[in-house]
Amino acid sequence: MARTSRSSGNVTIIDVAQAAGVSYATVSRVLNNDPHVKPDTRDRVIRSVTRLGYTVNQQARTLAGGRSHVVGLLVPDLGTGYIGEIIRGIDEELSTAQYDLMLYTTHRRRTKESIYVSSLTQGLADGLLLVLPRDPAEYLTSLRQRHFPYVLIDHQGISEVESAVGAANWQGGYDATKYLIELGHRRIGFITGTMDLGCSRDRLEGYQAALRDGGLPIDPTLVQEGDYWQPSGFAAAQILLALPEPPTAIFASNDVMAFGVMEAVRDRGLRIPEDMSIVGFDNIPQAEHVSPQLTTIEQPLADMGREATRRLLALIKEPRLPLTRSELPTKLVVRASSRALTKKAG
Repeated sequence: MARTSRSSGNVTIIDVAQAAGVSYATVSRVLNNDPHVKPDTRDRVIRSVTRLGYTVNQQARTLAGGRSHVVGLLVPDLGTGYIGEIIRGIDEELSTAQYDLMLYTTHRRRTKESIYVSSLTQGLADGLLLVLPRDPAEYLTSLRQRHFPYVLIDHQGISEVESAVGAANWQGGYDATKYLIELGHRRIGFITGTMDLGCSRDRLEGYQAALRDGGLPIDPTLVQEGDYWQPSGFAAAQILLALPEPPTAIFASNDVMAFGVMEAVRDRGLRIPEDMSIVGFDNIPQAEHVSPQLTTIEQPLADMGREATRRLLALIKEPRLPLTRSELPTKLVVRASSRALTKKAG
């Protein structure tokens, strides 16, 4: 009897996807009985799964205590350079370890997050990486009890028993604000991120601490909430610029919102940085390519992805390893969007 040229023990979800002419995300949906897959696509995937022996192989691996050599990754979206840089670090580390990546986007919906976690932990993946999870408490307890490996990326406000990798968000918020104070700015606007995220609260607290240390009042009218997307940066900046005494500098909690601030400033006929200094947070690749180039707080995003992946792979090998947390340093990157405050003649 003829045999396939590849041993079924080496078959991966990628092989099934290629054989069926679909994405590996589609294969994953078929294996999870997603009702939204077209019938002809489902049939094609099932035929490829059967022909390649993928299902039998995965069952054998599970019974033998083996592994799928797939890591599940949950991200809120794919629309920013922030996510792209983290994924770059993850992908590099997984490639070296010869692991595949299964990616899910949650669009910040709690229900989708829980469903995807449940799917991935039913034999599809050996471990989970979760970037900015919205509300992980409900399923993290279950993962811990089952000793299922996972690592959180850039998520604060969680208990000390979680395995997590983040950045020094408080320090970054402090350093950006202190820098603007040193440039002579006394009214500094701040645009927060989504406030149910720990990193957003940390950056706000760093901003407030720098104001206190600089002897400046904390003015609630100078703080506007954003959601890490460019339109919210634009809208928040419009509110700040319309104040009777507007700020002379605006610090946005990420670079994408800072780009929105730039739009709003130009809309009012103001110049950057002559009339308004602008600082962002993240140092995504686009920050160097806007005009003027954006001053920002650099998060080591790719390094965060690498560190989290290395930690996850160690937990996959030994799920009962102690859970640890680490905070990677941030740094100020000064570019052309900020300058010392000059007094206007008059």
